Amino acid sequence: LVQTLEGTPAFIHGGPFANIAHGCNSVMATKFALKFADYVVTEAGFGADLGAEKFLDIKCRFAGLKPDAVVIVATVRALKMHGGLDKKELGKVDMAALEKGLANLTKHIENIHKFGLPAVVAINAFPTDTKEELDFVEKKCNELGAEVALSEVWAKGGEGGLELADKVVEATKKPNDFHFIYDVNESIPEKIEKITKEIYGGDGVDFTPAAKKQLKEIEELGFDKMPVCMAKTQYSLSDDATKIGRPTGFRITVKELRISAGAGFIVALTGNILTMPGLPKHPAAENMDIDVNGKITGLF
Repeated sequence: LVQTLEGTPAFIHGGPFANIAHGCNSVMATKFALKFADYVVTEAGFGADLGAEKFLDIKCRFAGLKPDAVVIVATVRALKMHGGLDKKELGKVDMAALEKGLANLTKHIENIHKFGLPAVVAINAFPTDTKEELDFVEKKCNELGAEVALSEVWAKGGEGGLELADKVVEATKKPNDFHFIYDVNESIPEKIEKITKEIYGGDGVDFTPAAKKQLKEIEELGFDKMPVCMAKTQYSLSDDATKIGRPTGFRITVKELRISAGAGFIVALTGNILTMPGLPKHPAAENMDIDVNGKITGLF
């Protein structure tokens, strides 16, 4: 149990990466939090194609959870990057790149709607964002049936998230038809193909000879009726990190299948994904300290 700078309680229990694992905290933490508050927000990282899909298709299935709404966090800078703008140029106004990059956000909104859930887009404000850019993103999201709120929490703390909180509360009151993308009793190839076509927007799935051999072994062992946890790059909707925006005409390559019997799912490794997360040599915690008077240093 930890707290924000303003004293809001938060549970941190498990933190797997959504590109190589399920990307959300433990069932225990979520259920515990639900006993303490009227509203609980839980993170499912790395976009609606990874963390959200796994939270909804795997965690909610196991835990019997039914979410009321989903918050999709976006930045103007990231959208311009998905529109082809160089990372060094993201601070400048480029409406053409922004419009092109919005196709990526559009897909994430569509994905949440495919689960039968209402979506609220939180635009994480940066000092370089202009009113023209922010208004454009809001207009496009509204056209897709998603509410939009500017989040200025980084600069203003809780006060900067009041508009977002109000819109999320309103979204939770809307009727929803929450359902899974695939039936757990379908075959592993069928489940992966549904995720590929429905969530990634791909044309289909190819299995390497090694993956086909592992698939046969998993079926013989009787582990094939479990959910599938996709290991895929977080930089693209496809399994190729260079395909930005909203790529089309691609196929997903499954190179390996692993059984996570204890967790209760099959891990499908795609593209060139590595299962070792990239962590810094010197974590930020090394610079943090607290003195005898309770003064904390090194957080920022």
